[in-house]
Amino acid sequence: MASEKPQVAYQANLKQALLAGAFAGTAVDTALFPLDTIKTRLQSQAGFIASGGFRGVYSGILSAVVGSAPNASLFFVTYEATKRLLGASVDHTKYAPFIHMTAASFGEITACTVRVPTEVIKQRMQTKQFQSTSAAVSNVLRTEGILGFYRGFLSTVAREIPFTCIQFPLYEYFKRSYSNYKGRMVEPYEAAMWGSLAGGIAAALTTPLDVCKTRIMLSHKNQTAKQYNGIISTMKRIVAEEGPRVLLAGIGPRVMWISIGGSIFLGMYEKAVKTFVQLQLLEDRR
Repeated sequence: MASEKPQVAYQANLKQALLAGAFAGTAVDTALFPLDTIKTRLQSQAGFIASGGFRGVYSGILSAVVGSAPNASLFFVTYEATKRLLGASVDHTKYAPFIHMTAASFGEITACTVRVPTEVIKQRMQTKQFQSTSAAVSNVLRTEGILGFYRGFLSTVAREIPFTCIQFPLYEYFKRSYSNYKGRMVEPYEAAMWGSLAGGIAAALTTPLDVCKTRIMLSHKNQTAKQYNGIISTMKRIVAEEGPRVLLAGIGPRVMWISIGGSIFLGMYEKAVKTFVQLQLLEDRR
């Protein structure tokens, strides 16, 4: 009889996924914030230098830190729950890529309810439109209302779903293949390595969508220039006014940021899950 394939990685319950996601999200957003700032300024219509250059690369970090834990927690809870729901109803091995793409897409849509408001404030501070988080928040409320915090929601989802549909099936495939090759579960540091590779590939392929998302989020009602609205119209306008190369603006920092970020994010998540599972096993033995 053929030996049973090893479990790929430690499996978290939804409470553990919630906590592990919070740890992972906070760690990556705090550690890599300067790279995110540089990427945002490179994509700004005003230009890198006018948006602040290398000065004040931690502008907007408060918004990012406040949103990172609930954002990542929502993603992983939805991702794990959807994976289990779909995996229980179909052949998990045969339909694994479909399951991972669907689960990751639902996870991103849920997470964007928290991510988008924090991104709006963070990016406007990163490009020196405001000097403090409170000023940015009050300005959005006064000029655009509550819906102003969700400016770019659809463009963010339109960026995140293709990104996550590339990253997570690749990540799960890399983990599964490596686990089968080694004949054991993947360790957190190994998951970090595969998360970095999957994230870098997805980041490069979705940079044009990220450029459009950034332009839309940086637009506001009081600006003199025409606002950006919608992924397709923004992409057409950038190509017509600035050339197609601008759609790859910030690709270097973006790939670097998400490669390192994918390593920290998924490595920390797997490490936290492993720790929680081991603690639970010790508790159950008492």
